[in-house]
Amino acid sequence: MPADSAPMNLTHHFLIAMPGLEDASFARSVVYLCEHSERGALGLIINKPSDINLKGLFDKVDLSLRRDDLTEEPVYQGGPVQTERGFVLHERMATDSEDADESAYASTMTIPGGLEMTTSKDVLEALSTGAGPRRVLVTLGYASWGEGQLESELAENSWLTVGADASVIFDTPVAERYDRALGLLGLQSWMLSPEAGHA
Repeated sequence: MPADSAPMNLTHHFLIAMPGLEDASFARSVVYLCEHSERGALGLIINKPSDINLKGLFDKVDLSLRRDDLTEEPVYQGGPVQTERGFVLHERMATDSEDADESAYASTMTIPGGLEMTTSKDVLEALSTGAGPRRVLVTLGYASWGEGQLESELAENSWLTVGADASVIFDTPVAERYDRALGLLGLQSWMLSPEAGHA
């Protein structure tokens, strides 16, 4: 297969919604792509807080939260799929295992770039004891695209893409994440026209 026909892989990238993208779930969203292959893509919206915080979520699942740094952190609306299910995006945990590809938690996707996405309750149980990953972002739901779907949305200028920066996910105030992600491309939101088109 010639190199120029290699499939696009935007794993560990941000998708930044263009102004013309008016779908309520995705308007002005920044999506962190956990996985992208020829079969499709899976990501988490990182800048749409829900009306529940982590303390509230832990109360719902009958766990205490012994991490004062996290109690007021919002739970995010990660996307329109499986909105009753929790997804935890977090820094990679060092494990005692010799196998560097093994995560500390069950049901974990290791993402190139030093992050992991875990869907099992054991990461919440670790946080409830005061342990667990230092930096986390918890969502309910996720975003997904079928085979070729994201590529066609990119061709329609629905999204901008840029390599992900964990500081946008974990260290940037929610209201500034869209602009910070655009800043990674050297852009500001006023520069984007809501009219999609090709130059």
